[in-house]
Amino acid sequence: MKLDKVAFKESIKTRLKRNYGKHLEEATPHDIYDAVSSAVMEHVQNNWMATRKEYEDGKIRQVYYLSAEFLMGRALSNNLINFGIMHDVREVLDELDFDYRTIEEQEPDAGLGNGGLGRLAACFLDSLATLDYPGHGYGIRYQYGMFEQHIENGFQVEYPDNWLKHRDPWEVKRSDLAVKVLFGGNPVAERDPGGHVRFRLQGAEEITATPYDTPIVGYGTKTVNRLRLWEASSENGFDLQLFNDMHYNRAVERQNNAENISRVLYPNDSGPSGKALRLKQQYFFSSASLQDIVIKFKRDHGGNFAEFPRYNVIQLNDTHPVVAIPELMRLLIDENSLGWDEAWDIVTRTFAYTNHTILSEALEKWPIEIFQGLLPRVYQIVEEINRRFMDTLREQFPNDWQRQNRMAIIGDGKIHMAWLAIVGCFSVNGVAALHTELLKTVELADWHELFPHKFNNKTNGVTQRRWLLSANPRLADFITSKIGHGWEKDLSLLKGLEKFAEDPAVLDKFMDIKHENKIALAKYLKDTQNIFIDPDSIFDVQIKRLHEYKRQLLNVLHIMYLYNRIIEDPSFSIHPHTFIFGAKAASGYRRAKTIIKLINTVADRVNNDHRVRGLLRVVFVENYRVSLAEKIFPAADVSEQISTAGLEASGTGNMKFMLNGALTLGTMDGANIEIVEEAGRENTFIFGLTTAEIQKIEMEHRYNPREYLLENTRLAATLNQLIDGTFGSGTEALFRELYDSLIYGVDGQRPDVFYVLADFDSYVKAHESLQLAYRDRRLWAKKALLNVARSGKFSSDRTIEDYVRDIWKLERIVVD
Repeated sequence: MKLDKVAFKESIKTRLKRNYGKHLEEATPHDIYDAVSSAVMEHVQNNWMATRKEYEDGKIRQVYYLSAEFLMGRALSNNLINFGIMHDVREVLDELDFDYRTIEEQEPDAGLGNGGLGRLAACFLDSLATLDYPGHGYGIRYQYGMFEQHIENGFQVEYPDNWLKHRDPWEVKRSDLAVKVLFGGNPVAERDPGGHVRFRLQGAEEITATPYDTPIVGYGTKTVNRLRLWEASSENGFDLQLFNDMHYNRAVERQNNAENISRVLYPNDSGPSGKALRLKQQYFFSSASLQDIVIKFKRDHGGNFAEFPRYNVIQLNDTHPVVAIPELMRLLIDENSLGWDEAWDIVTRTFAYTNHTILSEALEKWPIEIFQGLLPRVYQIVEEINRRFMDTLREQFPNDWQRQNRMAIIGDGKIHMAWLAIVGCFSVNGVAALHTELLKTVELADWHELFPHKFNNKTNGVTQRRWLLSANPRLADFITSKIGHGWEKDLSLLKGLEKFAEDPAVLDKFMDIKHENKIALAKYLKDTQNIFIDPDSIFDVQIKRLHEYKRQLLNVLHIMYLYNRIIEDPSFSIHPHTFIFGAKAASGYRRAKTIIKLINTVADRVNNDHRVRGLLRVVFVENYRVSLAEKIFPAADVSEQISTAGLEASGTGNMKFMLNGALTLGTMDGANIEIVEEAGRENTFIFGLTTAEIQKIEMEHRYNPREYLLENTRLAATLNQLIDGTFGSGTEALFRELYDSLIYGVDGQRPDVFYVLADFDSYVKAHESLQLAYRDRRLWAKKALLNVARSGKFSSDRTIEDYVRDIWKLERIVVD
């Protein structure tokens, strides 16, 4: 669209006066951000309302994406780019004597997610709207996100992420659409007028779920879809009588307990109360979302629920919202008088499930006593689903008791949510080719044998609008200058860059752009965190959620090894190398937090030792988030994707790095395999055991990590530094558990569960190859350019088209 700049200026001034009582010259940068966002929102609203009317008038099939996380990032730049008015708005701000980048920095990252699960959900919403498909997200409006990470004395310290300190100009509160969600109570059987037995809850805790809607603006289209997030409260949460009796804490106890549900993402669940709160969160947003969908269906289609799967498909993003399956059964049976068989037929034609992990601990299992206490009626329904499913298993496998026990939805005092998902959904998909194959042949082999038609692969993707067009405008402009527009909605067009792979002028310009991005990142880190890095060094980056299987420990042990070699051998030289980490560890994950401390301890030693100055530097960026990632990806030379083979479902950071011209240093794991297939092995640095090799080792029970220490004395010396006081008094005890986890095993596990020591030597050799390649600037530029040119497969647009074709069966709806 073409923006009326004069009217837009007046809109900014009007909003400043109305919302802040200020003239333009009195406004703070945040005031301007809020006014600009509100003015843009007015334009967005027109398309948003037109989209909603198109969907309602057409009575069309829509997908609803239920996810505990939506890691959206900042909205302003994304919406301006997608709406096509970025240039105009920047000109307006220039004319008003405001710097756009300063205004952009006023927007906090929405605290709605943590890792790849939430960022994938955000990319999917962007692609759905851009491709003109009717699709919406449902989740929780977390008041304080997960946490704001501070590094204090090298340790991670968690503070509230108060991202809603100011109002969010991009959301619309819809109090008129609030629903009630019930917890606890006793199910009481009653007969409806038709003589059917129905249940209602007596004495239940009643929570109000209030929706807040955020527009999802498609690129180059008028389609604006919706992200609806639920906030928890209690209608009768304030007891005035208790307050007047001076029992102030008790007076608001009910309200506080209700608000806790939407207070924090992923509260610590190491104890029963934390587990109960997590289950409350999952049921809260699942129930509220389903009630919302059912109300809309009845409004548009009446009470003919046989048509429900024709117009609604619900995608469950991992196991967090799987409780929606029995909840929809409850709504259909108890609230809408359907029989069991009819309701189950509807449910099993409505839900689809995405599995994001093969780690058994991440496949949620709820203790019966917690689940039954919080959700007594839903538990009854799960029991009946399990009873009927067990009858099916006994018919199919009459003498295989072990199989029946393995596949029971309720067993060993727990409810297996992944099993419930597979039974209740018509589609079960993995998120990378290897991941899906491992699900079918190893982790979910029993289930694939029973339901082979349900399993399919949908390799993840990322949106090029945010991760290239917005995050890396220098490279985006360069690409457009070479191949023209169109790649913004068809990333396969980047293939056109291949013809420049031997062009010295193009390769030099490409590397100049990378260097400019590195200078920009260096300046940002100096200004915001007082971190100094050399833009002429290799920027070697590992930014992702901190988990032992992602092997940040392998990375830091290699840095210790390099440091030792430089100190011990004056003839050993490397190209200057900056290792950049960014990661949050879950608040209750002790060893992950110890790894963060180790990284910062090593950084403190390395960065203050004059003997390695100019050669080696280690940086841990604080409070890693989307807006910071948008600065790091364009500047990265090396993408560390070093998870243990067979454990990373897919990864999406690897795709963002590739799109921005970083070379992958990684294992053959997750989507790395497909990146290697696309980019060419010669344009990546691959190391380590394969999944098949690890499976063979584990089947033969022959892994002994101490053998690797005997073979590699440098590795043994490096590892010993964890416990010999090298890093100061007290570090012997501090890092002892990390050492023990590799040599002896901890928490009842065998040693080195994630094969850090087995892969170490191969990892060192991969780094040596990387160092050699980087010394040839043109060779490196060619490899990097070919990575960009061959990243087309990894657009979330392609992923969404795969979902639409195979699972969702949507039609494009073009908004006039």
